[in-house]
Amino acid sequence: MILYKYQGAGNDFLLADVRDGRPGPDAEAVKSLCDRHYGIGADGVILLGNSSGYDFSMEFFNPDGSGGMMCGNGGRCVVAFADDLGIKSFRFIAPDGPHEGEILSREGKVKTVRLGMKDVAGYERIAGGVFMDTGTRHLVIPVSGIEETDVFNEGRKLRYDPLFAPLGTNVNFIEWKGDALNVRTYEKGVEGETLACGTGIVASALGAFILAKGTPGEHETQVQARRDRLSVSFTSAPGGVFRGVALTGPAAFVARIEV
Repeated sequence: MILYKYQGAGNDFLLADVRDGRPGPDAEAVKSLCDRHYGIGADGVILLGNSSGYDFSMEFFNPDGSGGMMCGNGGRCVVAFADDLGIKSFRFIAPDGPHEGEILSREGKVKTVRLGMKDVAGYERIAGGVFMDTGTRHLVIPVSGIEETDVFNEGRKLRYDPLFAPLGTNVNFIEWKGDALNVRTYEKGVEGETLACGTGIVASALGAFILAKGTPGEHETQVQARRDRLSVSFTSAPGGVFRGVALTGPAAFVARIEV
């Protein structure tokens, strides 16, 4: 099996081209591949396949082998991968519906990718924060002193809170610093903090807007992940509806791996 490693703002993935119909790795193989000590190491596995009416499909698996959800940074990486495979347009289907990507720039192995995300209709104020689905489930919690926040233990406690059972939730801690919304995320499936989470960054931008009681219209939020800067653009409408949501940030090729 040939795998290609990409990273999007530090979220790293193993990608495979399965358009020829070959089977992808099963749950146990995903766990083995993503293991950072006994495997290759990654925050997930992504399969690029065929889908009628689309340029390709995207199937994402967490390091624990679970799937069935969207991954925003993975979506940007799969667009960069498709570009490297010679695919000319980037309208694809993922578990949460259709997406469209655009490559804004290419600098060596790093590409700036703008990815259209799903519309978000509705949210819930719960557990001291804002809960919503941006392709997967996220809880956004405002904090003071984000660098000192115990993301692992506080995030894990909320991730397994009975309020979110049985599926659980990802947990994002947010704080404004200057012109950027700083975000740290505990990701379920990874079961720890990652350098970035795409759907979580989207949820954080929308959650910050809700908490600030922003006015309807077009907005763009600069977001600082652990190392990289990204942006989230959206149009808000009354009733907690967000349309035209897009996530923009880097995606970079790392390595070709023969397993």
